[in-house]
Amino acid sequence: MNSLKTYLLLLCVLLLNIGCGDTENEYSNIRCYVVFNNATHLDATLASAMNPSAPGIYCKVSTTFNAGVNYFAFRNNQGQESLSKFDAEDARRSLTIGLNNGIIVGFSNLTQPATFYAFDAECPNCFDPAAVPVKSKPLEVSTSGIATCKACNRQYTLNNGGMPNDGGKKLTRYHATSTGPYGMLSVQ
Repeated sequence: MNSLKTYLLLLCVLLLNIGCGDTENEYSNIRCYVVFNNATHLDATLASAMNPSAPGIYCKVSTTFNAGVNYFAFRNNQGQESLSKFDAEDARRSLTIGLNNGIIVGFSNLTQPATFYAFDAECPNCFDPAAVPVKSKPLEVSTSGIATCKACNRQYTLNNGGMPNDGGKKLTRYHATSTGPYGMLSVQ
């Protein structure tokens, strides 16, 4: 009976080791914190990407500072751009927008119901946040939902969870929710 228990224990250990091979976490452990109330800002560029009825539209979100005022900057993959001035609530929040002031958000057009994604806007294969000086390796998003890095020419399919088309690491993904086009965007 002891040999049977030993055999079963060894079999379990072997199966656990096989099942835990080269795994990758779905979400990043890198800190990202964005809360944006589009019910008060009414930004149409961001709303286009937060609409589950129009999947495949992605919006790059960042911040900018101009003439003493903080703004959210939005640019979607349909060519629409806008700025939205920080309100009092935004000014109180401590925002961390990705690795280098940029995330990409939107609903996938490959899943039913549509999955809401938030990705870092820097290439995971080129960008090094520890490099001095930090050199941005931003992604550009096409109308078809393909993010491309100009430095390494890798392409990532946003609609397919940020998978690279030609090898390498997939896009850095954050936990995110959208309560609709003119609702709350939350990325963590």
